[in-house]
Amino acid sequence: MSGRVFIIDGARTPFLKARDEPGPFSAADLAVMAGRALLARQPFAAEDLDEVILGCVIAAPDEANIARIVGLRLGTGFAVPAHTVQRNCASGLQALASAYDRISAGRAHLVLAGGTEAMSRAPIQWNMAMSRWLARLYRAKGPGQRLRSLAGLRPGHLKPVFSLLRGLRDPVVGLSMGQTAEIVAHRFGIGRLAQDSYALQSHQRAARAQADGLFKDEIEPIYGSQADYYGQDNGVRTDTDLEKLARLRPVFDRPFGDVTSGNSSQITDGAALVVLASTAAVKRWRLPVLGEIVDHAWAGVDPAQMGLGPVHATARLLAANRLAIGDLHHVELNEAFSAQVLACQAAWASPTYARDELGLEAAPGAIDGARLNPHGGAVAIGHPVGATGARLILHLARSLKDAPGALGLATLCIGGGQGGAMLIRGGDTS
Repeated sequence: MSGRVFIIDGARTPFLKARDEPGPFSAADLAVMAGRALLARQPFAAEDLDEVILGCVIAAPDEANIARIVGLRLGTGFAVPAHTVQRNCASGLQALASAYDRISAGRAHLVLAGGTEAMSRAPIQWNMAMSRWLARLYRAKGPGQRLRSLAGLRPGHLKPVFSLLRGLRDPVVGLSMGQTAEIVAHRFGIGRLAQDSYALQSHQRAARAQADGLFKDEIEPIYGSQADYYGQDNGVRTDTDLEKLARLRPVFDRPFGDVTSGNSSQITDGAALVVLASTAAVKRWRLPVLGEIVDHAWAGVDPAQMGLGPVHATARLLAANRLAIGDLHHVELNEAFSAQVLACQAAWASPTYARDELGLEAAPGAIDGARLNPHGGAVAIGHPVGATGARLILHLARSLKDAPGALGLATLCIGGGQGGAMLIRGGDTS
């Protein structure tokens, strides 16, 4: 019988929208700042952790196995192992799932898990022609060979490779993530107005949540080297409206598409960390409990329609736990694109999709709009790909802390054609 896994506490940095230059913090810096604040208020020491597991997609060249770097900087000591996971947009959720599996199997009792990403610092690389030219130059012996190698340099060798853009493009189907959003929008007849209206709702809900202090307990302010202070997510637009959103041009299918920078998630830097514990650890350290992870599920879909991954992962998760969508009190569906969220809703409500794609006799039904991303999502807050899954679970747990037993779901679409979903139970049910 598997052991129970409790969500004890968590913290995240403000999510910082990428501008036109590298952001002020590396991915490791962000995770350390969130982790220091989180661990400082725990009754146990960093050395008492059994493991550190972090998600990260585009680590810097000097941040290999970033989880280990973060763990050591947080003072875990040499004896506490750490590893990094990568499942594209759901890397943070995968880190929590991996920690859940370890604890439920009795192989760990206290794990620091989450994710971090500095998308604005994604490396810019030399292209393959430049790499080959450099290799020839390094192999050259004597002035003559070096001169001949130097003479082979061509302007095209200097063309950079932007790893962020490459990472947001599926190499199997040859489509960017935005193009896959256009495909699912077309499949379900989701037009520009619907996408912009959803984007506006995301900003309005996030702005209201900021004003009401709903993110206050989960965000730890961070400070830059130039005494810069960041206290909240800075991508939320309180001044946007449908008219402004309508003026934005399509980005991924010019000039006929509907997906724009305004109805897509933002390129963002940020980190989110969560402490997970077994029943034994809760008793040993007398830990308060925010919630409990019940289960998680994963599914694969056509990479060209990767935005529908949450439909499949959620269907599996609900079936495994004999639940219906109506049993969910709060759902956090990552807003990679407005079109993707709306397409998931349409697919859940479609009897044809349920029969042909999910193998169900009846459609699960769309999620109640009031329960879906009630405090905004990645269109407004941002989507640092390695961290988002952990942010969703952290916010979900904090939102349900005063509703013991209430069920919450966090789910994401995943580049490459996958979906991930995690079910939690709110409040202290230990």
